[in-house]
Amino acid sequence: MRICFVADGRSPIAHGWIRNVIEQGHDVHLVSTYPCDPNVLPGAQVHQIPVAFSYLLPTRPTGTDGAVLGRPRPSRHDLLARLRGHGLGAQVGRTADAARMWLSPLEVRLHVRRMRAVIREIAPDVVHALRVPFEGIVAARATPPDVPLVISIWGNDLTRFAAGNALIRRETRTALRRADGLFTDCRRDEGLAFAFGLAPGTPTSVLPGGGGIDRRVFVPCAADPASRAGFELPEGARVVVNPRGWRPYVCTGAFFRAIPAVLEQVPDAMFLCCALAGVPAVEQSVTQLGIGDRVRLLPGLSLERMADLFRLAEVTVSPSVHDGTPNTLLEAMACGCFPVAGDIDSVQEWIANGVNGLLCDPTDPAALTASILRALGDHPLRETAATRNLDLIRERADRHMVKGLADAFYGDVRRS
Repeated sequence: MRICFVADGRSPIAHGWIRNVIEQGHDVHLVSTYPCDPNVLPGAQVHQIPVAFSYLLPTRPTGTDGAVLGRPRPSRHDLLARLRGHGLGAQVGRTADAARMWLSPLEVRLHVRRMRAVIREIAPDVVHALRVPFEGIVAARATPPDVPLVISIWGNDLTRFAAGNALIRRETRTALRRADGLFTDCRRDEGLAFAFGLAPGTPTSVLPGGGGIDRRVFVPCAADPASRAGFELPEGARVVVNPRGWRPYVCTGAFFRAIPAVLEQVPDAMFLCCALAGVPAVEQSVTQLGIGDRVRLLPGLSLERMADLFRLAEVTVSPSVHDGTPNTLLEAMACGCFPVAGDIDSVQEWIANGVNGLLCDPTDPAALTASILRALGDHPLRETAATRNLDLIRERADRHMVKGLADAFYGDVRRS
């Protein structure tokens, strides 16, 4: 098949999914809604149509789970950086970000004609928009009626963006009514999609959004001793990892405020935090809490380095209040690392509290402290959870399995 993706060409989550399709031997095109490297996906032809003011944004390097890696790199188009440079501060940035969310549903309409022309030139068998705002919104308006449109919903598309913004909500309903097929990464969003207007009987599939877990990389085994030295870990340190990076819906502040209380009882604990190096608010928090010697603020890591990190760690913490199925949660589980996560519907589809992980209020430092301490103190629970989680990954998230199921789904949508 010839498959045209409408996606953020910088996103590692999109890369994982699209690489699966390339490996299946399809003729793949990517229409990137953000400026990106045209050679980012070998085997795919890349087109660029920046939408939703993405051409004004700084270049933000991202990690394996899509988290922003430290400070944005300003470009000559970076309006927000210029405003901040004049001393107008972070409040301007927050106001501008909020304005972008309100104006973007209108701005994307300016690109529909060009998007439609590119799609017609590609002449795909299927168009697939990876997430709704704003890829699904523009694809729904631009995809010709005789071409099947598949939409992926990612963790916050409905519960955060559509729920919190009337314009995005309206455009989300329009996009879902147009969809001929739907991928979600959790059952919760499958049900919400029908409530938002997805036509009854529309084919759906629930699969990890990043294309599944490569169990050749994320495998439970002894950690490489060189990795411990590479992360500057003292001998005998007990490692807790937060892989979530800097995101507005991840309770990073509560996580750091939990650390002093953990250290009171487990003084040899070390906390490794991915994709937070160079974030000023985080560096300031670590300094104010006096925990700098027990915290490592890391840059974004490759998949292989993330796997090493999860094998070093006893506990992984995902303190989010909005989510689908976080890729890093599944990657940690595949490596045998014990999960502590926010008690939200989507994560409950993977974690049974007290059985194969612990769920807590991610906004409450005391709740995070209690869960981390319990996880570190209960070796039998960690051992039992590791076995159960390996089975879950093999049964529901294996990359080879996901690749085959997605491929069959495209065929079904094309034939319907």
